[in-house]
Amino acid sequence: MTDIAGKTAFVTGGASGLGFAMARSLAQRGARLMLADINESQLETAKKSLRDAGATVESIVCDVSKPNEVQAAADATIAAFGSVHIIVNNAGVALGGESGATSLKDWNWIVGINLMGVVHGIEAFLPLIKSHGEGGHIVNVASMAGHVASPTMAPYHATKFAVVGYSESLQAELAESNIGISVLCPAWVSTDIHKSSLGRPAMDQSEEEAMADPRFQEIKAVVEGGISANIVGDYVAECVEADRFYIFTHPEMKPFIDHRHHMIQKDYDVCARDERFNQNIPQG
Repeated sequence: MTDIAGKTAFVTGGASGLGFAMARSLAQRGARLMLADINESQLETAKKSLRDAGATVESIVCDVSKPNEVQAAADATIAAFGSVHIIVNNAGVALGGESGATSLKDWNWIVGINLMGVVHGIEAFLPLIKSHGEGGHIVNVASMAGHVASPTMAPYHATKFAVVGYSESLQAELAESNIGISVLCPAWVSTDIHKSSLGRPAMDQSEEEAMADPRFQEIKAVVEGGISANIVGDYVAECVEADRFYIFTHPEMKPFIDHRHHMIQKDYDVCARDERFNQNIPQG
């Protein structure tokens, strides 16, 4: 999509953090906005802020883990603007924990938001983009955690790796269409995502106790020391206009990507040299 001006954008998790930053940047380029978020009070504040800056904005309370609410948001978007062109599947939560000691309730919670929230957005909005024939663009928010894994963060990595794979499949599926796909894969961005774990269903301590935990404080310091969400928001809008698929934001993470590639290549080469797996390869 070379021109955002005059297009309608739907943004989940749009009341704060990275979602708000992306919405602001899209609006600055002339997009009309439908903001969706689960937090009604923050949503109203965000809408007022954007309207005060001259943006055309509507909003709807929406829990992306519930397909009926996402469908209602799609219906509201069409009712307000007549069509939709840009979808930003941004709403997400963070969750860590040791494997074998993480509640299935918490697993279902993070999968329902981080993965199924994206699925619900695609299933509700992609037919609407296709219907008008004007083209469009989809941004799925994954993470560098969708490419590189670390200990005690399996639920988060699992959902973000899934979003990367899902987006790659969508890109191939829509290659001949006029609908672009981007997958945003940042490392640390200064937002409140670390606080989202306080809402997990298997929470067994008070919010005050959880926030006092040294591990929480450690993550809080790292997240709050991340790059500005506004920088990322502006870059995402640029990448949408440039029809860029992977959107990376932290050059210092490249050695980790390279290491993963090296490990895959090394073990793939073992398979490739094994005669048991080469019997059906034509000999030139």
